Amino acid sequence: SNLLAFTPELGMIALGMTMLMTSGEFDLSVGSVFGFAPVIMWTVYNTGTASLEVGFLIAILIAVVIGFANGWFVTRLKIPSFLVTLGMLLVVRGSALYITDGFPQRTWTADVPLMNFIVGEIQIGQLKIYASLIWFILFALVLGYVLTQSKLGNWIQASGGNASSARARGVRVSRTKIMLFILTAVMSAYAGITSSIRVSAANPNSGTGYELEVIAMVVIGGTALNGGRGTIIGTVLGVLILRMMRNGIVLVGVPGLAYNIFIGAIILGMMALHSWLE
Repeated sequence: SNLLAFTPELGMIALGMTMLMTSGEFDLSVGSVFGFAPVIMWTVYNTGTASLEVGFLIAILIAVVIGFANGWFVTRLKIPSFLVTLGMLLVVRGSALYITDGFPQRTWTADVPLMNFIVGEIQIGQLKIYASLIWFILFALVLGYVLTQSKLGNWIQASGGNASSARARGVRVSRTKIMLFILTAVMSAYAGITSSIRVSAANPNSGTGYELEVIAMVVIGGTALNGGRGTIIGTVLGVLILRMMRNGIVLVGVPGLAYNIFIGAIILGMMALHSWLE
């Protein structure tokens, strides 16, 4: 139950990152958006500005703006996504800390349908799962279909494989990449809101370091870091592998703080394997 509660949140970010990395870009601001979106939602609600549902929509719309800004800087100004999203990481994280003065936002509230819709508890025998797991599965199915069975999926892979050739064949590379940056930001915001409801805390520092862990999950799943090849099924497996590994290394007696050593080693190993296979 503990594994299935936390896994979907990072998994949702990883699904968006898979689509983006397949197009040849990546986003380092996902962790900051993960922490920023719930801060916005709960600040709007706690100050009495609007209902929780309206706060949710505002947080998602801000994520759309963040994703669009990332995509616009990358596609129109031709700035590498590494630099653009690194800058956005600092802007978004700094905004969350400024709004809250560094303190978590209160998330306790009366029973609101939106909260049950996003993270309602479902009891299956002795196993307790959250609705977020159902949403993660649905998102995986939809994005898996889009990537492998649709024209948009072909555009995404062509954009990452060879952008110049894709443009020559009529693929709207810039529009496709902007749309994927927006998708990644929205998935990160939704995951952050999900987490804030589950743990009853909207911490502006939430999601710190998630960007690297998510990239590791995607790379382990078989998505090429330089674009052109991606797999949603592989990403789901990569998410499960790293989540189980985090639990496993603690159970066998390895200090939990050593987890990042394993993450770094896995990224290096998988990059070497991808290079050898190519």
